[in-house]
Amino acid sequence: MLPAPLATAFRYGFFPVVFFGAIAVGWTLMEHGVSPMIATGAVVFPCALIIGLSEKVQPKFASWGVPQGDWPADLAHTFLSTIVPPEIIRALTIGALTGASIWLTERIGMPLWPSGSPIWLQLPLAMVISEFGSYWAHRLMHEHDALWRLHAVHHSAPRLYWLNAGRFHPLDTALQYIGQSVPLVLLGASPEVLALFALWTAVHGMFQHANLDIRLGPLNWVFSMAELHRWHHSTLIAEGNTNYGANTCFWDIVFQTRFLPEREPPEEIGIAALPHFPKGYFAHLASPFRWEALQQEAGPDGNGGAERAGPG
Repeated sequence: MLPAPLATAFRYGFFPVVFFGAIAVGWTLMEHGVSPMIATGAVVFPCALIIGLSEKVQPKFASWGVPQGDWPADLAHTFLSTIVPPEIIRALTIGALTGASIWLTERIGMPLWPSGSPIWLQLPLAMVISEFGSYWAHRLMHEHDALWRLHAVHHSAPRLYWLNAGRFHPLDTALQYIGQSVPLVLLGASPEVLALFALWTAVHGMFQHANLDIRLGPLNWVFSMAELHRWHHSTLIAEGNTNYGANTCFWDIVFQTRFLPEREPPEEIGIAALPHFPKGYFAHLASPFRWEALQQEAGPDGNGGAERAGPG
């Protein structure tokens, strides 16, 4: 742990310095001719290293720093479940969506996206628009049993740390990606804006799940960061069915699902009725399709009346 003065500086300064620095570096690289994909990767990987190492220095909970047989699956999810589905969807739909965007622009007679505006205006606009679809995709996964079975993989995490930001079933990733990205492409957002959106999502996601003792203060009314998101992983349904925003809490404020009480967040997280949720990557992929078997394996702890057990 850091000495008190450094701990305070870290607590309030680490996120804004790293996050806004990452966005600035990514944009600068693209301005100097680096391709959006390379610029994004060049920023995300160093940020992952910084955040991961910082968890060792100033953790929120010591117990979350102890591996629980989860990191191999989380690593596989990060590279396979989180990256591959969006790339497949993008490859299959980008041509049609771009054509639809051009058609819409011609029909309306004016550009749908404010490409001439400064990037510091375009990026927040992209976030608000994309988060609407993401918010409702995420919320519906908590409110409908069939979709919850996909999203349960994410909530089965026994602890929060930077790597389980990518712990999603591929079908979960696909649904949320469609909700986020399709509107932006249809409106004609540039590749640079889409790349900065991806960069924001990646870095923010790691911070959102990181085991870091950080505070955002007033920024908790802008970002859907760790202080809010830890409540989303509560085992209590009333607490877990809140804070659906992936990057901002804008729509949580609008639809009154923002939740940040003045007490410590739960250290114990997971799915209360499925305490023995499988840990392996391929078992995660199969879990939505063998849901009844998982409930039976849970024994008396998995009360059969809760299809959306835990934060579902």
